[in-house]
Parts: sequence; C-alpha cells; structure tokens
Amino acid sequence: MILTKAQYDEIAQCLVSVPPTRQSLRKLKQRFPSQSQATLLSIFSQEYQKHIKRTHAKHHTSEAIESYYQRYLNGVVKNGAAPVLLDLANEVDYAPSLMARLILERFLQEHEETPPSKTVINSMLRDPSQIPDGVLANQVYQCIVNDCCYGPLVDCIKHAIGHEHEVLLRDMLLEKNLSFLDEDQLRAKGYDKTPDFILQVPVAVEGHIIHWIESKASFGDECSHHAYLHDQFWSYWNRFGPGLVIYWYGFIQELDCNRERGILLKACFPTNIVTLCHSVA
Repeated sequence: MILTKAQYDEIAQCLVSVPPTRQSLRKLKQRFPSQSQATLLSIFSQEYQKHIKRTHAKHHTSEAIESYYQRYLNGVVKNGAAPVLLDLANEVDYAPSLMARLILERFLQEHEETPPSKTVINSMLRDPSQIPDGVLANQVYQCIVNDCCYGPLVDCIKHAIGHEHEVLLRDMLLEKNLSFLDEDQLRAKGYDKTPDFILQVPVAVEGHIIHWIESKASFGDECSHHAYLHDQFWSYWNRFGPGLVIYWYGFIQELDCNRERGILLKACFPTNIVTLCHSVA
C-alpha cells in the first residue's frame, strides 16, 4: 500500500494521544477501512515508538520511578489480581512492557544483594515465572501480553514476520530462476553489512538496473526510511551498486525519490522484471 504524505499524515494525526491497545487499532481500521490491517499496525507501532522516544526521559528520573513503584505497591496491596501495572502504564502514557521493566528493576534492587544484570532482567521479562514474587510475575505477564508495540512477545513476532517475508522473497526469486546469494552466504564471504539478497546476474525493474534486494516487513515512513538510507541502503549502493527495497506494508510515495541515484522502492515483488542476457563472443 503506497500512501501520499498527506494520507500518511492523516493516519498519524489520528494516533495522537491514542493508547497502544488492540481496541485502538480496531478503531483505526474502522476509520481507514481501505488500508490493510498490516499497514495500519506498522504505522501504529512506528508512531507510538516515536512518541515513547520523545517522552522516555521523564519516566526514567529517580522521582518518577519511585512514584510508580509506590503506586504499584499500594495498588497490589488493595487487589493483587487487578491489572495494577497495566493500568498505571496506560494512565501515565508509557508502554506496558517498559513500565514492567522499570518496576521489575526497582523490585530486584530492593530485594537482591547485587544490582540485577540486563541479562537477568531480559530473561525474567521473557519468562515471568522466573520472577521471585508471584504477584509481580502476574503483573509483568499482563503488561507483556497486552503491549502491541514493545516487549519480548512483540520482538518475537516481528522477528518471525521479518523472516517469513525473507523466505517469501527467496521463493519468488527462485520461481523467477534468478541466481542470488543470501545474507548468510555473503557473510561467509567476509561481508559485514549486506542486503538480504545479491543478484548474481543483475535485472532491470521499470528501467532501472538492480543488483540487490532488501526486504523490510514494515511500512516505510520518513523517519525509518531516512535511517535505513543512512545506515544500510547507501552502504549497499556504494559496495554493490543500485538496488531495490521492498517495503511489504507500503511506504510514503514521496520517499521513492532516489531511483535515478540507484535505490528503487516497491511495496511488493515486481512483476515486470527484465533479465539481462549476455551474448557469447
């Protein structure tokens, strides 16, 4: 789904001050029925992550953490089965999984002799049954499963979706009988920063030569695309030549402005691939 900047801004504006819940996503789908669920979810997640980055610091002051911890303790004393931590996260407009991390770290600091390591924290968030307090374990679990944008469950889903689309792209390349090297093969050859696939014989797409293809199981907005250009795409271009980026959940139309410089954007696998034939002298 390719959106104009105006269409994207309209969707993004609807997400201002909207909590990251599945109910909010359903309302967004009702507001924009012509957009796919996957595209809206990707935009929803990206916009919320921008909001969290902007407000992150205020939740990490010692005063804020202590206030949240005391509110958590008071809440579970009254009713340990109620979603105290989840309600607190929603009230202060902070991601439930990140709130769970704050409170878990504060709890372990109080009850353990040594400060908890990041590895221990991450392990407990992935498996709350490891948390030595049953009430807190349940509270953390509620935050993890009800967070649409952050946390180990979301990370696992994103990784699986990303891998699924890479496999889909591989199958499409094989179906077209195109020879390629994948990321693992390229790294085995010593390349440190590589696209998902290098075409061993370049192809042409819409009049543009393509040497490599990158799969992105997300929507290409201005923030993410400019970061990818800086961190990945121009590096690929310098090393391997012009290439194609597939944003499977769409992108902002105006971002496809580097075609003549060697980076083409598509929202699906191109159907009009022209293979380059080499004559034998």
